[in-house]
Amino acid sequence: MTPPHTTRSGTGLSSGGAGDAAAPQPPIVAVVMGVSGSGKTTVAAMLAGRLHWRFEEGDSLHSPENVAKMRSGIPLTDEDREPWLQAIAAVIRAWIAEGQSGVVACSALKRAYRRILIGDNPGVRLIYLKGSRELVHQRLAARQGHFMPVQLLDSQFATLEEPGPDESPIVVPIEHRPDEIVTEIAAALAAR
Repeated sequence: MTPPHTTRSGTGLSSGGAGDAAAPQPPIVAVVMGVSGSGKTTVAAMLAGRLHWRFEEGDSLHSPENVAKMRSGIPLTDEDREPWLQAIAAVIRAWIAEGQSGVVACSALKRAYRRILIGDNPGVRLIYLKGSRELVHQRLAARQGHFMPVQLLDSQFATLEEPGPDESPIVVPIEHRPDEIVTEIAAALAAR
């Protein structure tokens, strides 16, 4: 399965030359998570571009029914999210099976959602973009053309279960510029 939004693919964090004798690194899929307005799509796309990894915007896999509900200001239920999460998990599994590294932007607000996305795959890394409700509200209020209205922000924060230490997240505050956030994430991924 080839996702609709991809960048040039690669598997490692470095871009060594043809003379490198090092064994290829196993694929990594970074799931960039956080509430709507935290910068997931921007950061994930920039990270994928910097690392030359594949990219998928998780929101593009929502059903038309889910999008219509959100546009109407109706929060999604776990039942609404289940097929969406399974679709994203299928993309992650396909990339890893193909030996391709990638970056997925997905809210992944609950631990149960992240279990669906990550499964038993050690190659998936969780990146949590953490920010205050006030800052995220400002960003959502200024955003144009997205289906997620600002009135659903409270439901996003009410649903959010921040990842715990057992999930080994890379937690990055969203107060910095996107390029600085991407640099921090890339360094953290390389360190692991």
